[in-house]
Amino acid sequence: MERLRVREAINRALADEMEADPKVICLGEDIAAAGGAFKVTEGLQERFGPERVMDTPISETGFLGAAVGAAMTGMRPVVEMMFIDFTGVALDQLVTEAANTRYLSRGKLTVPLVLRGSAGAGMGFGCQHSGLLDHWFRGTPGLKVGVVSGAAAAYEMHRAAIRDPDPVVVLEPRILYTRREEVDLPVVTDSSSVGRAVTAATGDDLTIVTAGQMVGVALEALAGASWSADVIDLRWLQPWDVEAVLASVRRTSRLVTLEETPPDAGWGGDVLAAVATQLHGQLEAPSLRIGPPPVPVPFSGALEERYLPTADRLREQIEVSLRGAPPTNWWAPEGVSA
Repeated sequence: MERLRVREAINRALADEMEADPKVICLGEDIAAAGGAFKVTEGLQERFGPERVMDTPISETGFLGAAVGAAMTGMRPVVEMMFIDFTGVALDQLVTEAANTRYLSRGKLTVPLVLRGSAGAGMGFGCQHSGLLDHWFRGTPGLKVGVVSGAAAAYEMHRAAIRDPDPVVVLEPRILYTRREEVDLPVVTDSSSVGRAVTAATGDDLTIVTAGQMVGVALEALAGASWSADVIDLRWLQPWDVEAVLASVRRTSRLVTLEETPPDAGWGGDVLAAVATQLHGQLEAPSLRIGPPPVPVPFSGALEERYLPTADRLREQIEVSLRGAPPTNWWAPEGVSA
C-alpha cells in the first residue's frame, strides 16, 4: 500500500500505462516542461521524452482534433484540458468526431482517446473555471464519462480509461488533487471496470448514490448521523452501474442522490428514473435529490460555500426526509420551498 495524493495517483497511472504501451502519449497546455498547471504530469516528459509528452499551443480545438486523428491511426492519446470548462471551444472534436467515428466507419476505425482535466467547485476559481459539466458529455452516444472520488479511484479509472477502445472523459475534481489516500499498487485494471460502481460504506436505512468530491461529503455525513446508509460511489456516470444501485435500494427501500451538478442538469434524474421504473411500489418514501442551486458557481468564497452541499446540509436534509417531511433546500430564500 502507498499513501498517494490524487494528483500523484493520476501521474502514476499515466506513467504505468505509458510504460506498458508505447502508443500512449500525453498532450496539452503546459503539461510537459511545467508538469501541468496542477502538477499532475510532473516528471513525465523527463521520463518518456518530448515525443510522448507534448506541450501544445493554446488551441483546444487544435490539440483535441490532433488527438482524435492520432487515435484513429493507432495511438492512444491522453489529452489534458487545464480546466474542463475549456472543452466548450473544442466540443465539436469530441462529440461530433470522436464519439461518432466508430459508427460512421462501420467499426473500421476507433478513437481510443482519453480527455482528462480539472473540474468542479470549491476553490474560488469562479464560474468560468469551476464547472463539473458532466452533462455536456453524458448525453452523447459513443462517449464514456467518469469522475474520480479519491486516489484509488483515480489510479484505477485512468488506467481503465486508457485501455478502453472508445473515447472516455475523466473528470478530476481539483479540490481533491492534494487529498491523500492509501492505494494498493500495482493495480492493473482493464477497460471492463468502466461502468462499475464501488460501495464506499454500508448501512440499513437508506442508499446514498453519489460521485466525485461528494463521496467524501456523504461519508462525513455518516459520522454524526442517527441513521446508517449504503454510500454508492458511481465513479462512472456513463455508463453507470444500474444493477449496483438497484441492489442497494431493494435492500434499504430509500434513495438519496447527492451530486455537485445542479439537479436540473444532473445525473440524479437518470438514477431516480431507473429506480422508479424497476422498483415501483417498493420504496418506503419518495426519493430525494440533493444538489446545488441552478446558478453559475459563485466567485465569492462565502457564496461558493453556500452553493455546495456539505455534510451538515446532507445530514439535515436526510433527517427531515426520514421524519416524513419534504426538506427545504439550504440555499432557498427564507420561507420559500425550493
